[in-house]
Amino acid sequence: MKLDAPPATLPKKKIHPLASFIFMTRWLQLPLYLGLILAQCVYVYHFWVELSVLIGAVFGEPHALAHIIEAVSIPGANNPTKLTEATIMLVVLGLIDVVMISNLLIMVIVGGYETFVSRMNLESHPDQPEWLSHVNASVLKVKLATAIIGISSIHLLKTFINANAYDPKTLLAQTGIHIVFLFSALAIAYSDRIMAGTHDKTRQAH
Repeated sequence: MKLDAPPATLPKKKIHPLASFIFMTRWLQLPLYLGLILAQCVYVYHFWVELSVLIGAVFGEPHALAHIIEAVSIPGANNPTKLTEATIMLVVLGLIDVVMISNLLIMVIVGGYETFVSRMNLESHPDQPEWLSHVNASVLKVKLATAIIGISSIHLLKTFINANAYDPKTLLAQTGIHIVFLFSALAIAYSDRIMAGTHDKTRQAH
């Protein structure tokens, strides 16, 4: 019985030196992502400094309490002179804001490097992010837009907690900006869905 001969492998097409050089320029983005990693380190340091100050204020340290009061004070408002529930909430919201921005940095660093620089080959890694398996420029844009909405929500909540200290125009402006962010994210997600559907139809037609 004759075995079928294995299909002939197609010879690899030689890449033109100019095209190879242009493709190699993607590594110029590496210092940018390394710089974002340094920015991530700054945010981690800032988080722990603010957390240690909050803990110190809870235990009655005068310098820590003064720092907290100054951080949450609003010009022209009746600012608290001691640690209250609202003050703690504002500080914690600030910490959450730092975490959200840090998450945004991780998305840009990991997703951007994977998309635009080089594959990380994390398929077998147990801690591979779920979104990284199907990441592309469109998915990354949607993730970034969602993270920005979360950050904007925290800032808007901080404003609403001290709503008496702001004039109605400021409240309406911040609310309008947040709604613009929300509709922008929805538009990005909808356009990405249309493009994905068009791509699938094109593949089925062929």
